[in-house]
Amino acid sequence: MLQCRKRVESMKDMPHQFETVLSELADLQSHATEGLRASVSANGKVDAEALERHQHAAHALSWLATYVKSLRQLAGWSGRVSGEIEDLITRIGFGEYLTQIAGGIPMSQTEFARLSDLGVDWQPSDAARALMAGNTPEARARLAALIAENKGSATFGASGLDEDLEMIRDQFRRWTDDKVVPHAHGWHLKDKLIPMEIITELAELGVFGLTIPEEFGGLGMSKAAMVVVSEELSRGYIGVGSLGTRSEIAAELILGGGTDAQKAHWLPRLASGETLPTAVFTEPNTGSDLGSLRTRAVKDGDTWTITGNKTWITHAARTHVMTLLARTDPDTTDYRGLSMFLAEKTPGTDDNPFPTPGMSGGEIEVLGYRGMKEYELGFDGFTVSAENLLGGVTGQGFKQLMQTFESARIQTAARAIGVAQNALELGLQYALDRKQFGKPLIAFPRVADKLAMMAVEIMIARQLTYFSAWEKDHGHRCDLEAGMAKLLGARVAWASADNALQIHGGNGFALEYQISRVLCDARILNIFEGAAEIQAQVIARRLLG
Repeated sequence: MLQCRKRVESMKDMPHQFETVLSELADLQSHATEGLRASVSANGKVDAEALERHQHAAHALSWLATYVKSLRQLAGWSGRVSGEIEDLITRIGFGEYLTQIAGGIPMSQTEFARLSDLGVDWQPSDAARALMAGNTPEARARLAALIAENKGSATFGASGLDEDLEMIRDQFRRWTDDKVVPHAHGWHLKDKLIPMEIITELAELGVFGLTIPEEFGGLGMSKAAMVVVSEELSRGYIGVGSLGTRSEIAAELILGGGTDAQKAHWLPRLASGETLPTAVFTEPNTGSDLGSLRTRAVKDGDTWTITGNKTWITHAARTHVMTLLARTDPDTTDYRGLSMFLAEKTPGTDDNPFPTPGMSGGEIEVLGYRGMKEYELGFDGFTVSAENLLGGVTGQGFKQLMQTFESARIQTAARAIGVAQNALELGLQYALDRKQFGKPLIAFPRVADKLAMMAVEIMIARQLTYFSAWEKDHGHRCDLEAGMAKLLGARVAWASADNALQIHGGNGFALEYQISRVLCDARILNIFEGAAEIQAQVIARRLLG
């Protein structure tokens, strides 16, 4: 459990300066929301066409709200920890994010969220201006020097978690450094599947049953624990960190929508790692528009026959069961005719990756995120037992899938933090080792600035992700927070990888250097589990009601 027992959103015990500025930002966000709502609403409801016309403004609102939420969590974190690194992270973080709110928040390399897009203006108070002045060259230089001195630290700043979670972090950090880090780059360069021995050890460590209730053979741990584990595994290699995602999604589907018999049968097998799952949702022509998918399932007695095509299916070849979304009502063209199946298959081999009758597949070659491989799948006469219809009722598939989005996006945000942390560590080590003009690279202000800002943004994204997990663990709806954590975490991972590669200079462009892999791995985070644009759209719709 996170150390704070009350909701982090409470501003009790925060410095008065934070309280004043956060209240100011809340008013700014409220005015921006009301103004945009008036522009995109008809008859009291948000109009889809109007929202699309004002898409840039809607996404600007999403980023503004994400920054406001992030600064709330940064302020809350600063009240739970102490130390010079932590004080500098808070000072620089507030200074930078407040300045970006005033001048433009980067949504991508060429798109910015500006208050003028939302028809509002902000005249920062004296308290806000004082915080904005905190991101100084001297502060960044000192932070860079401190993280260089503390390069053995797990997070470059206290995480704010309790002792049990820090023990879990330490265990998985040591395991990752021993079992993953020495081999990850070789797996990537050779485009090899992560060895089964690694999967076996992850199963023994309880990774696949981490959040599955003990009554079903899992460890029954919190989503906060899942975040810490995912963060550390992904720091070693995103593919290893993502192995747990498959089981997390499958378990969430079964826990939320499965029958008692399905829970009793499948959950212990998932928890032990005896059964490896894969998620089979996306189709070639649908992308994020899952509601329009065409793969169909037709019932014939005690079986369903599946026909259609799927794409971007991760770890498809050597898994045992697919959580497969298909259309069971041929008279529908939207999400209402979709059903979820627990479709069993035979794990493949290198020579015959898809031996199950009625199923074929081919590998999609990719830049990064290679350890599990991506596939296109074809189904023609593929059969699924009727008892493997999730929940035993048709038409519930999309609703069942939606219930997994909170956990999946929290876990993806954690993976992004791990990738970003890896980039920071690689960039820091290179900046310490590499000498130019008679001194190490870290002695140059622009290099030190990059490292300092990586540490700051990673901690901000980390705290937002921890808060999302805390909300989930306490039974609160957190799709908004989870979406924000994923949105920000993905941007931070890409920026960290890009800056760390820049620190490497020409060597960063050489395949032999690990940062070249991390850059490729970081890029996918803005695409899967909801592309950045889709994520911003979802957040905007929630904010606008």
